Amino acid sequence: MSDSPAGRLQALFEGHRLTPTQRRIAHCMVRRAADVAFLSSVELAELAGVSQPSVTRFAVALGFDGYPALRKHLRESVPAAEAERVEHNEYQQAVLGEIENLRHLAELLADPAPVERAGRLLAASRPLPVLGLRAASSQARGFAYFAGKVHPDVRLLDEGGSMLDDRIDAAVRAGATALLCFALPRHPREVVDALAYARAAGLTVVTVAESAFAPVAAHSDLLIPAAVGTGLAFDTACAPMLLGRVLLEAMADELPDAQARLEEFDTKAAARGLFVD
Repeated sequence: MSDSPAGRLQALFEGHRLTPTQRRIAHCMVRRAADVAFLSSVELAELAGVSQPSVTRFAVALGFDGYPALRKHLRESVPAAEAERVEHNEYQQAVLGEIENLRHLAELLADPAPVERAGRLLAASRPLPVLGLRAASSQARGFAYFAGKVHPDVRLLDEGGSMLDDRIDAAVRAGATALLCFALPRHPREVVDALAYARAAGLTVVTVAESAFAPVAAHSDLLIPAAVGTGLAFDTACAPMLLGRVLLEAMADELPDAQARLEEFDTKAAARGLFVD
């Protein structure tokens, strides 16, 4: 477990049986790991969308006398360098928050085994369905665009509705063994339902989500977290995007003809004058 703010929170929550409401609070705290030690119980409740008494019960479930004791513990666990709170405007804070998210992702990738396992699963699936709806659709589309240059059959699933299960069925009939999902808040119910359907159909689900506490976790065989930024009106997703590129690299490493496919594409692109020098 890393010594980042998010990593210390994850370690604090491990081993505790939390209710769905308490998992929601835990998820919110991980998302706001950099400043959660300075939030009041009312502020945390508002951010998590729960009642203030729920925050108190959550602290007790973790073994503290109440939320003040939990906050005191969090403040005491913050290194001195982090405790020096420098005033920045909201735009700077958003960027600094994303830098912290990327730093946490780098620490997570110190153990490459999960990403390497994901790369093997994605490379072996023919076809490879890639799912991402609403806020996560751009992540899925970006992955599918580049994956199509090295993988022989990538199928983008970026539209929900009644056809989504049909498209999963079609991928399974064609030989798919795994599905990659990008899941970002707010989580559409149909993504959770689609992952449950995919697993029931026999697919191994690899998920990129903002937290191990995300609603899609229960329907994922391998979840690799990458936090989103919450400092602006709309969430930012630099870490999930970068993790998607890392998964691309791991998948390409498992495809013996990946380099040949890239060279073939470059040759054809040059012949067509596809790009401007």
